[in-house]
Amino acid sequence: MKYNFKFHNLLGTVYRRGDILFTNDGNSVISPVGNKLTVYNLKQNKSNTLPIESHFNYTAIDVSPNGSVLLAVNEEGEAQMISLLTCSVIHRYKFKQQVNAVRFSPDGKHFAACCDSTVFVMTAPSVFTGEFRSFVLKRVFKKAHDEVTCLDWSSCGKLLAVGSKDTTTKIYTIEYLDNVNMFSMSGHTDKIVGVFFEKNSLDIITVSRNGQVCLWEASLDPDDLVVSKVQISHQKRRKKQKEELEEDDINKRDDIEKDKEYESDKDEEMETVTDKVKDENKMLHYSKLGRHYIGDAIRQASYKVKLSAASYHRPSKLLVTGFTNGVFFLHEMPDVNLIHTLNISEHRISSVAISNQGDWIAFGCPNIGQLLVWEWQSEQYVMKQQGHSLDMTCLAYSPDGLYIVTGGYDGKIKVWNTMSGFCVVTFSEHKSTITSVVFSANKKFFVSSSLDGTVRCYDLTRYRNFKTLTSPSLVQFSCVAVDASSELCAAGGHDVFEIFLWSIKFGKLLEVLGGHEAPVVSLSFSPNLSSTRLASASWDKTVRLWDCIDSNSQCETVRVNSDALQVVFRPDGEEIAVSTLDGNISFFNTTTCDQTATIEGRSDLGSGRADTDLITPEKMLKTKAFTTICYSADGSCVLGGGNSKHVCLYSIKESVLIKKFVITQNRSLDAVNVRVHCVRFSPTGDSFAVAATEGLLVYAQNAGIDGTFR
Repeated sequence: MKYNFKFHNLLGTVYRRGDILFTNDGNSVISPVGNKLTVYNLKQNKSNTLPIESHFNYTAIDVSPNGSVLLAVNEEGEAQMISLLTCSVIHRYKFKQQVNAVRFSPDGKHFAACCDSTVFVMTAPSVFTGEFRSFVLKRVFKKAHDEVTCLDWSSCGKLLAVGSKDTTTKIYTIEYLDNVNMFSMSGHTDKIVGVFFEKNSLDIITVSRNGQVCLWEASLDPDDLVVSKVQISHQKRRKKQKEELEEDDINKRDDIEKDKEYESDKDEEMETVTDKVKDENKMLHYSKLGRHYIGDAIRQASYKVKLSAASYHRPSKLLVTGFTNGVFFLHEMPDVNLIHTLNISEHRISSVAISNQGDWIAFGCPNIGQLLVWEWQSEQYVMKQQGHSLDMTCLAYSPDGLYIVTGGYDGKIKVWNTMSGFCVVTFSEHKSTITSVVFSANKKFFVSSSLDGTVRCYDLTRYRNFKTLTSPSLVQFSCVAVDASSELCAAGGHDVFEIFLWSIKFGKLLEVLGGHEAPVVSLSFSPNLSSTRLASASWDKTVRLWDCIDSNSQCETVRVNSDALQVVFRPDGEEIAVSTLDGNISFFNTTTCDQTATIEGRSDLGSGRADTDLITPEKMLKTKAFTTICYSADGSCVLGGGNSKHVCLYSIKESVLIKKFVITQNRSLDAVNVRVHCVRFSPTGDSFAVAATEGLLVYAQNAGIDGTFR
């Protein structure tokens, strides 16, 4: 068996918080998912999580104009310059404050970052500037009286508009310009949510949190902006230094003299233009053309509703605004004509993005982890994806490895396509936590158990709940299993210490197996078609082997040293593995019930500690155990996870640790809150999935540089 498993993709979670944006070609959406970044290709209907991880959750991202560099900043101000060609981090930088927004300039030479009340303008790596270092500071602006919230560049790249919580919008210049001073525009009565320059113009649109939209007209055109003499003198000084360095090169002296004459003529011409502008007193200033109010009706219905996100498409002059109640508006500027409105969610829209073509609009709703792409002209969803609103509790691979079914604390069941990474269907019939899911061997259906007292069978052909299995009295089912013939279904009780056996075809309760003296936490049928043996694990420190056909035969009892947490059959059905509360994994022969091997893995799980925790990591380690285990496809290894960020792969024959996988480096989560709820190997053996706090992580062999299979 090969052990070169690497992180391949992140499913089950599509959006957490922060900015979402379209790629330059408009075919993909980039979404921050916790401390990772996922690219959703809307043309190929495929998602790919970049193999890059931050120490904290990402909040602000932007793509360079040429589409090759992604700038991503997390909630602690740690910035990464990521190459989208090699999917690697090329530069890092640490801001001292949280960054609210980042934007590349139109020419890609600079980018601006909003930190608290300060705006930093830095040099970006570019072939145009000849500077391949990043985060080289160029300008710093500290004129805002409160936190800076948003910014935008003019089409010419010379001006920067910055909105703030102090309800003002300020205009800054990157270069020194003779006819432009720092300009402040007031007129809003709430925090500025968005500022947008018009295309090939210096006119500005500002949007505030209370729904006000102000239109500002500039007194100058971009061509009227004149570079200051101070800037020219800096250029002369740099040019002189360059000449001094090259004066020993005899072959270049003639060229230098020609450049001097050309630059001298150019400087005289620039000085003449500057003096002319000063004489005419053409300074840049803004006048307000009008003020409009968006969403008056919904804001009057509830004073708590606020405008939470805005985006503007310059070529088509479309303004999109999202509100905290899940409603968005599409207006045509500058007349502010309402084109379209829709209620896409019941929760806050925190981020809006428009594709470069202007036909697709992306929305992010962090409360429920929802990501939507809406085509406003045809009024159809291009993509509508939502993860589990709470942690996932269980997962199961289809026999062909093409699908993964997950259940969560939110009572929902989702089916994920492993090739595309998208959710195919969501089932919401259960009314409480899903405790277990398992696929049938014939690939046609899967079964789920829940604390709501039902076991449900779902058809993957028609996407429906075709059978609901119940017990005579209400029982909280903690586990479920289906035999190899796909005819029998067994579920264990959490509050009633019994095992219930049904016929799937007829939906009839066949038998109730009693004997356990504590909750039944795990069930597993033998994978052999000729066998109907059922293994059950319980907190009463026993594992029992039942024959479901011969009801007169006595069950065999295997005693373990601690509470049993999970039991699984080896793929050939000749061995079972049992994880116990003492951190061990024990292996037993199913025929003789003799113990064949044991693995002591508690120390491999590691221990975390919260900031307010008084318990030392050494004491915390004693509470660690493998709450979920599974065999590899060939049965030579076992994979285990628990209340830890580590997933361990062991060789059964040598009883040694082969590899330890760290599922997350996210420090936004307390270490004690990171947990692995379920691990499962793909039946094909080329991948395994981990249901954890961060989502559904898929690890695969032979993953390429972009996370795809090679």
